[in-house]
Amino acid sequence: MNRPKVWSWVVCASFLLLSSATPAHAQDDAQGYDDPRNDPPGRVARMNLAQGSVSFQPGGEGDWVDAVPNRPMTTGDNLWTDRNSRAELHVGSTAIRLSGETSLTFLDLDDHATQLRLAQGSVVLNVRHLDDDDTVEVDTPNLSFQVQHNGEYRVDVDPDGRTTVVDVFQGRGEALGGGNNYTIVANQHATFRGGSDQNDGPLDYDIDRLPSNDEFDSWCLDRDRREDRSESASYVSREMTGYEDLDDYGRWDYDATYGHVWVPTRVDAGWAPYREGHWAFVAPWGWTWVDDAPWGFAPFHYGRWCRVRETWAWIPGPVLVRPVYAPALVAFVGGGGFHVSVGFGGGGGVAWFPLGPGEVFVPGYHVSRNYVNQVNVTNTVVNVTKVTNVYNTTVINNKTTVVNNVNKIVYVNQRAPNAVTAVSRDTFVNARPVARNVVQVSPRDIEQAPVTRMTGVEPAKTSVLGSGRVTRFAPPAAVATRQVVAQRPPAPPTVPFAQRQDPLVAHGPRPVAPPTPSQPEPMRQMQLNAGRPEPVVPRPNQPGMNPAGQPVPHPMPPNPVRVPTEAPQPGQTPRPEVQHPEVQRPEVRHPEVQRPEVSRPDVPRPGTPRPEATRPEQPRAPMPNDEARPQQGWSHPLARPAAPPQPKSPQQGQDEEKKFNQWQQRQHSAPPPRPPAQKEKPRDEKHR
Repeated sequence: MNRPKVWSWVVCASFLLLSSATPAHAQDDAQGYDDPRNDPPGRVARMNLAQGSVSFQPGGEGDWVDAVPNRPMTTGDNLWTDRNSRAELHVGSTAIRLSGETSLTFLDLDDHATQLRLAQGSVVLNVRHLDDDDTVEVDTPNLSFQVQHNGEYRVDVDPDGRTTVVDVFQGRGEALGGGNNYTIVANQHATFRGGSDQNDGPLDYDIDRLPSNDEFDSWCLDRDRREDRSESASYVSREMTGYEDLDDYGRWDYDATYGHVWVPTRVDAGWAPYREGHWAFVAPWGWTWVDDAPWGFAPFHYGRWCRVRETWAWIPGPVLVRPVYAPALVAFVGGGGFHVSVGFGGGGGVAWFPLGPGEVFVPGYHVSRNYVNQVNVTNTVVNVTKVTNVYNTTVINNKTTVVNNVNKIVYVNQRAPNAVTAVSRDTFVNARPVARNVVQVSPRDIEQAPVTRMTGVEPAKTSVLGSGRVTRFAPPAAVATRQVVAQRPPAPPTVPFAQRQDPLVAHGPRPVAPPTPSQPEPMRQMQLNAGRPEPVVPRPNQPGMNPAGQPVPHPMPPNPVRVPTEAPQPGQTPRPEVQHPEVQRPEVRHPEVQRPEVSRPDVPRPGTPRPEATRPEQPRAPMPNDEARPQQGWSHPLARPAAPPQPKSPQQGQDEEKKFNQWQQRQHSAPPPRPPAQKEKPRDEKHR
């Protein structure tokens, strides 16, 4: 393959461009970006496996494209698995598996909330870890189901949207719909009928013992066993999205300097990190690396890369934390997008290299100082004081690494063999394969080029859609627009890319709850963040509609891309250095969920008529957002608030008690499940 020849960096022109910009941090402070409540989420979803035809629609866009593994998914994104297709996703340690003809939307996904819209089809959730302030919610056309405990759950929705079935293999959850709440415990198969199409009338429901496993159940069980055997879980937190694929494509080694490292074993000669894949634009993080390798998620969004014994190795960072996701842990070379370089045509080029151990990642998107600390201390061993110093140098004082040698930062991988990757601006913006379009760069040009935290390249719609091809496989129109019932307010609808004044902002203001007449004084506006009320902080967002139906103006300036300046503008006083305490969140390990394989008489799936029956009222654990339920108010085209539960009549209580007793009798008469495999005894007990 013929590649463009060596190109030269023009440092003087770079310096002029850098020094002519406005200080980024000053603008951030003026717009309230230094408020931690405006930080992007620390979690995303990752689709790691697709079988058959799986389609993806970025939030706010109308185009459906082939789903690409390792593309980060977040609030507003949609998935569709066509007939005879399946998909597997992960959000930290939680596995989400989809069967055929399933329509799934992320209504909200942040540090503590995973809110899914299931308009049709089947989904199985394996929730391995649930903190007290975490929320996992599946919203269907006639009810909303919230997970209350670690466990494994299945939710099925009929094509007409009028029947929902919830299977609880392990754990406990609460369903809310039709003005009633229902607690569903382990080994229960609960069926709910009616109440769809914005009809919140009473639901007909039934409970029975779990049916025998179908093919989808067995497939999910096999996938669970694979994760249970993960060797990598001994070296990284299970909350690190993407760890589950490391075992099959590499080995764990030990280095005297860095400790445990992971080395990929199925890569070609000359391979380098951040080269086999493409760039996509995912708000609110911006430019995001999407790797082609089946294992290519965790090592490119967490930890650091370095050369160990003449080969590339990944250093995962601290284990006893929930790591903060980053779009790409790289530094850009030359202030990408300069039109003064040769060898790229008229559009200039972009170059980058992976950050090394202990090197500080300074995001090019809007974040608070606290976020900068967390995204670094959870992904590499680095002192918070060093994070603060680098942050002050590259953001507040905007000192470049070329023209100010006093503050020059030395990056270990900038001079590492074959570490820097460069492509044309056209390849970068249009999500083209990087490896097939690499431009050769001379070591001298690399050494002299400035190192920046941002590319300076503006995205296009093709950047948002990514590398997936436009597909004809999409959910039926009635399914795509079908509303679901929700217990917690979803995030505002995603703004289409073409309508964003700031590409980094994808959503409107968070929904707020209107005051209720029963309150003696006006209640201040509240919002639900991970199920907990917090004061509303206006977010710098795109014009949208507030809960009262009024337009919300956009407070952001029209230019979304800012290039760091060389020094503060005249008359400006540099911000004093502020040190934040290093916060590490310990990982709490829970016993692995083991789902018994049972062989029981078949119980019909949704759509099969069953005898009318009721179930007894079971004790209901308080939910984090109970107090806000009667006050819910939001405007979302795909979700409506669940009607608050009403007191049950004496007759309902008697009917439910009878139904519960019938379920218990059938449960006790069923064949016992296969006992779980016995754990190996400690060595000192074997020989007693």
